[in-house]
Amino acid sequence: MTVTTDTRRLDEAAADLLFREARTAGTFTGEEVTDEQVRAIYDLVKYAPTSMNTQPVRLLLVRTPEARERLATMMAGSNGDKVRRAPLSVVVAADRNFHDRLPEVFPHFPGARDLFADDEPRHRTAVFNGAMQLAYLVIGVRALGLDAGPMTGIDAPAIEEAFFAGLDQEVLAVVNVGVAEQDAAHPRLPRLPYEDVVRTV
Repeated sequence: MTVTTDTRRLDEAAADLLFREARTAGTFTGEEVTDEQVRAIYDLVKYAPTSMNTQPVRLLLVRTPEARERLATMMAGSNGDKVRRAPLSVVVAADRNFHDRLPEVFPHFPGARDLFADDEPRHRTAVFNGAMQLAYLVIGVRALGLDAGPMTGIDAPAIEEAFFAGLDQEVLAVVNVGVAEQDAAHPRLPRLPYEDVVRTV
């Protein structure tokens, strides 16, 4: 079989679904998000690239009414109400001890774990790659026919204390997941033009 750029590229409908027509969701219908759907999303997102296959992202599914209300109090402004109304809220964190899994996920390089003995570069690697995986999570949610509402207006230290006690994990964002209500999105804001972003040398 011959692989060409035409056979590898997304069709226009898929590109619209993931990018051009996709919007950040603020309000959702009451349709449930099942564990099976979340697993299907993860089974796509886990293949996203991270440096040295570090995979530091950790996901906490907030489902019970008590946990959702507790999380809502740690959100900024209207984000608390968004958590209360969403079918599922996912707390996205980065594991600062990702390097302990490197013998398992990067086995061809036995010394990989030792490269992250110092706290500062290990923390920087965890946050950067966790943020990349966060972005892929949003795309994975869209790919499975759901909508995502990522939020960084949060009290991250309070969330870590409440939900991540004893874990060396840094909270990056909260992502609401569900089926967006029709016409719930704000008008799309302008994007920077190509000429203002891209340089050639």
